[in-house]
This record gives sequence, C-alpha cells and structure tokens, in this order.
Amino acid sequence: MDLFSNAEFSDSNEVKTILYNLPDSDIVLFDNIFKNQESKKLHQNLINNIQWRQDKIKIFGKLIDQPRLTAFYGDANKDYSYSGIVMKPIDWNDDLLFIRKRVEDVAKIKFSSVLLNYYRDGNDSMGWHSDDEKELGKHPVIGSVSFGESRVFQMRHKFQKDLKKVDITLSNGSFLLMKGATQHFWQHQIPKTKRELESRINLTFRVII
Repeated sequence: MDLFSNAEFSDSNEVKTILYNLPDSDIVLFDNIFKNQESKKLHQNLINNIQWRQDKIKIFGKLIDQPRLTAFYGDANKDYSYSGIVMKPIDWNDDLLFIRKRVEDVAKIKFSSVLLNYYRDGNDSMGWHSDDEKELGKHPVIGSVSFGESRVFQMRHKFQKDLKKVDITLSNGSFLLMKGATQHFWQHQIPKTKRELESRINLTFRVII
C-alpha cells in the first residue's frame, strides 16, 4: 500500500496533520507538535529521570529480556497488564505532565496513564500486537508520542490478509492518535533494523477504565 494513497494532509500552525483513511480505523498523525529543541530536551530528560525497567517475556516457553526498556506512569490505582506483566503506575513527574497537557489539548481526551518504551538502538523492537487489553475499554484510545530517532511504525489488518502492511514514520516530536475500532482490527509493531540508529523514546498515553 502506498503510504500516501489513503492519507489526507492539512497544515495548521506549522503542525502537519495526516489523516489515514484505512478500513476499520481512526488514525491521525500530528507531525511536529513538539518543536525540535523542546523535543531534544524532553528526550534527554526522560532518559535521565524515568524509572526504567527491563521485564522478561516468555517466547516459546523460554523467558527472555524484552528488547527495550519500559516504564509505566499514571493516576493512582490504574494498574495495567500485558503479556503476563503487571505494571503499577508511578506518580506523574513534571515532564510527563507537560507532555500529557500538550497531547490532551490536541486529542481533546483526558489520559490517565502512559506506557513508555525506550528503544536504545536499532536492535530494540516491539513485536506485532494490538493495544486491546480489557483495562482499556471497548474502543481504546491510544496517543503515541515519539522523541529522538525516527522509527518505522508498521501496521497490518488482522483479518483482511490481502491488505499490505502500512509503514508510518514516527519522527521526533510527532503524535499518532489511534481511536475507534483501530485496535480491534489492526496490529502494529516497531521492527528491528540493521541501520545504525540513535535512541528513541515512545510514550503511549491511554485511558485505563
């Protein structure tokens, strides 16, 4: 699928908005909602100040380290679990509150938590999955912010196998908003790459019910 064949573009206040008209989805990319200098500063602050952890996951019966570092912050009593990992929220810090305010102003949604992923280089990755855990409700709203190195965010339809994968480049300071039935019909991943890449931090804001 041509990346731009099902997208609509508009520009407002230097923020480029891309609407992806994919079946069974509601996806919008807001490019550059964080300017370059503040993105660089936030990227470094998050590296230094977030309480990163490396959990283990079971693959074919064997426990291995996740190929990235993670952290979970949010409102009290909003636990989150995926792939057998239970995460209890750490209290919001000033940088996360600043970022949350910006994305909530754009998305017009109040987020209660954020899952952070720290991709240290091209060897770090995220496998195919959907953000459809029961804690996220019937129609999960996922707001994905990226700081640092650009990475390819791949999507594939769960049921229409004739549809080709869609590649979306998530760049420094971008915000990808996924709503509606997207998580029920689409999976996504961040694949490994042999290219030499700098680090990237991704924050996926969500609403825990």
